[in-house]
Amino acid sequence: MCYACPVEAMQALGDPTRRALLDLLAGGELPAGELADRFPVSRPAISRHLRVLREAGLVRVRSDGRQRLYALDPGPLREIDDWLERYRDLWAHRLDALDTEMARGRRARRNGGAT
Repeated sequence: MCYACPVEAMQALGDPTRRALLDLLAGGELPAGELADRFPVSRPAISRHLRVLREAGLVRVRSDGRQRLYALDPGPLREIDDWLERYRDLWAHRLDALDTEMARGRRARRNGGAT
């Protein structure tokens, strides 16, 4: 596993516009112009976001005539998922504990505050 790869991908995912671009590309390949039309920022700004995603390995680009078509590359997302796997049990345990405390609070409210 390349530990630098998930770090670069996670840094790229830190921006909400880039996450939104990936959400759009999850539905399939799209031209750069169509992607840019969906955001209230300039085309050059979207182009910079796409470059960051491309350099992080999260998207691929190909030319079709004068169009540049972008597609999601799920490889780095799989690497992030693999890295996060070791922490899932920890979070599951904590979420279970939270659920228990919430249920305890609901019971206390139903019983007039008595535990």
